[in-house]
Amino acid sequence: MTEQRNPHDVPDISGLSIAVLGGTGDQGRGLAHRLALAGHEVVIGSRSAERAQQAAAELGSGIRGLDNAAAADAGEVVIVAVPWEGHRELLASVAKELSAKIVVDCVNPLGFDKRGPFALSVDEGSAAQQAEALLPDSRVVAAFHHVSATALLDPEVDDLDMDVLVLGDDREATDVVRALANQIPGMRGIFGGRLRNAHQVEAFTANLIAINRRYKAHAGIRVTDV
Repeated sequence: MTEQRNPHDVPDISGLSIAVLGGTGDQGRGLAHRLALAGHEVVIGSRSAERAQQAAAELGSGIRGLDNAAAADAGEVVIVAVPWEGHRELLASVAKELSAKIVVDCVNPLGFDKRGPFALSVDEGSAAQQAEALLPDSRVVAAFHHVSATALLDPEVDDLDMDVLVLGDDREATDVVRALANQIPGMRGIFGGRLRNAHQVEAFTANLIAINRRYKAHAGIRVTDV
């Protein structure tokens, strides 16, 4: 693909199949639901194929449920939405199935104590960089960290009023992920820099959680003057 001169241009991704690993969790289910509504073939994955099938049936919209390896194999773009504690183990187990694919990591390494949420230290720098290290044959992109699962799953919310920061070193891959974000009404994908800066984006989720707790909200972010 030739480089796009207009930074707002995105490719045509109609017909793209999406897999969501960790699709039985709230964020995974929410992203699967919204992307299915946008017209994509969506498969959700779980350790248990039965749990994945149950979650898929509850969501409807033609979503299928498979175990994580089968889901990773089925999707052209694969979103990783598992809890941080299971991140390394899952990716190592499906590295073969994810070879040559765009892998979208939206995992936030966070801890919680009596003082609230806080960012955890990651040896590789960030969850996304850990994914890059575990998946050397995949095209890793970081995105969808700040999207409220509650808003994604709320049938009363038609428009998601937020921007999605998309980070990565592969221009074509980040443009595909920006295009995915753009297909969710009210949402906009914005390139946010190289993958080495993903730790800042992941860590900011702790701030958003604190905001939401104080103001009883489901806050996202907007980038101005773009």
